Amino acid sequence: MSQHILTAVAWPYANGPRHIGHVSGFGVPSDVFSRYQRMAGNKVLMVSGTDEHGTPIQVQADKEGLTPRGLADRYNRVIAEDLTALGLSYDLFTRTTTRNHYAVAQEIFLGLYNNGYVFPKTTLGAVSPSTGRTLPDRYIEGTCPICGYDGARGDQCDNCGNQLDPIDLINPKSRINGETPKFIETEHFMLDLPAFAEVLGTYLQGKQGEWRPNVLKFALNLLGDLQPRAISRDLDWGVPIPLDGWRDRSDKRLYVWFDAVIGYLSASIEWARRSGDPEAWRAWWQNPDARGYYFMGKDNIVFHAEIWPALLFGYNGEGARGGSPGSLGRLDVPSEVVSSEFLTMEGKKFSSSRSVVIYVRDFLERYSADALRYYISVAGPENQDTDFTWSEFVNRNNGELVAAWGNLVNRSISMAAKNFGEIPAAVDLTDADRALLARSRTAFGAVGAELARSRFKNAVNEAFDVVRDANRYLAEQEPWKIKDDPARQGSILHVALQVVDDAKTLLTPFLPSSSNKIFEMLGGSGVWSGMPRIDEVDEDGGPSYPIITGEYDGAATWEHRPIQAGTRLAPPTPLFTKLDPKIVDEELARLAGE
Repeated sequence: MSQHILTAVAWPYANGPRHIGHVSGFGVPSDVFSRYQRMAGNKVLMVSGTDEHGTPIQVQADKEGLTPRGLADRYNRVIAEDLTALGLSYDLFTRTTTRNHYAVAQEIFLGLYNNGYVFPKTTLGAVSPSTGRTLPDRYIEGTCPICGYDGARGDQCDNCGNQLDPIDLINPKSRINGETPKFIETEHFMLDLPAFAEVLGTYLQGKQGEWRPNVLKFALNLLGDLQPRAISRDLDWGVPIPLDGWRDRSDKRLYVWFDAVIGYLSASIEWARRSGDPEAWRAWWQNPDARGYYFMGKDNIVFHAEIWPALLFGYNGEGARGGSPGSLGRLDVPSEVVSSEFLTMEGKKFSSSRSVVIYVRDFLERYSADALRYYISVAGPENQDTDFTWSEFVNRNNGELVAAWGNLVNRSISMAAKNFGEIPAAVDLTDADRALLARSRTAFGAVGAELARSRFKNAVNEAFDVVRDANRYLAEQEPWKIKDDPARQGSILHVALQVVDDAKTLLTPFLPSSSNKIFEMLGGSGVWSGMPRIDEVDEDGGPSYPIITGEYDGAATWEHRPIQAGTRLAPPTPLFTKLDPKIVDEELARLAGE
């Protein structure tokens, strides 16, 4: 039975291009998951966009001599182009500076306010003494007052997991310029997080055995110290506060973290409008049979496992203060928060400022998108922090993509094309033939089960086991040596081609571009697995901006399909490029700035 599946992908921040560490957390895992779900017959809505508000945008805009909007325009386009080149199949990748997003964010604020979960409070806010600008909590670092960790942020300590306030830090410093922040009185709207302690506890406890243990443990640990949290900020770049006496103020805006998580809903509503059915989003947000999966790096767990559910509970009127749903109606909370750990690079934390980085665009100028997607899937930070090394990237590309998978495809198709010109018939199958065919067919259940649970490493390894078994089969059967029995040679090649076709399907979520090529090599016509594109759009004649979208209802389905004897074959072209091991030294030298 078909389900509605919402794939909610973390919003990349538009203050610069994204690097491969970013897409290992939110990008590739969410696309692998979405492509599988579509192939399994489910109705997927994959949404995200660029996060474009807040002080960091202003800071970077100053550095580049641009307005905040000008900076957001620049990197919105760069990021959209890079994610499209990586093959990420968004139904809509938009941005937070749209009128639609402003309206939806303000509606959620009003729903919370009307239900009593948002209240004004005079607090101490951090500002930069030299610029007078508000310093975001995450841009202040110091020593944690609870565990003593030297490197805690103003919003939370990554060492002990406790939520913090910047003024609580010992020896706080601005990450922007090293200044000691000045704390001044200011009035802000606060989210009453303690009012959701009970409903959040029940919600999270119900996820035992479903969520990744690291995500659930982190979220549960935060329940014991929920504090009211500011959802407004002293700045002029962001969503206006929709209340009399506040909406026209130039010095107060909704906090960027508050409006950004609402983007999943606003993007769904924008997608529905652009699809021609403005109410279509409700099937993913107000449907007891729908499932919502949220993908991000581990630094965003608190926002997706606690704060976003709290906002939705509050809007629905389901916290300690009660209430009733806002004008949009009751909204579904996340079914699962799928968080990855961090990817480091050659033993160092990614850092643009320290040049310990490789941007997605730079990577894809030299290497294929499928090569990066495969590396992230098989060796990425799914369950623990993982180190990207150039030597491992080259070894996996050459040893697994080229020597194992690419070689299987090439020699199977080339032998069949050379000796028969078509897919040969299978006659008088042996036990070895039947065993490999059975192995290939049963892999759909095993790989699919892992993909459905977002266990991507297990899934891709299981799929590659089929590839290895097929290579072993060919090595044992040696069809190239059979000269006087074309029927037997044809049967072996038919079995090999059937397994190539099955493995192509099993690997499609991970390797969509090369899988499309194999589909064509085996005589397929039309689209196998749809790829994303960029459209230029606007809002009622306003400035145009790029969105990622696409039609993904190709021929790809999650099932074994018998190949047809007699289908014409042409000599294949290489799927992957073997990399010279010398690139390891070249890339390390580039990383070192030599």
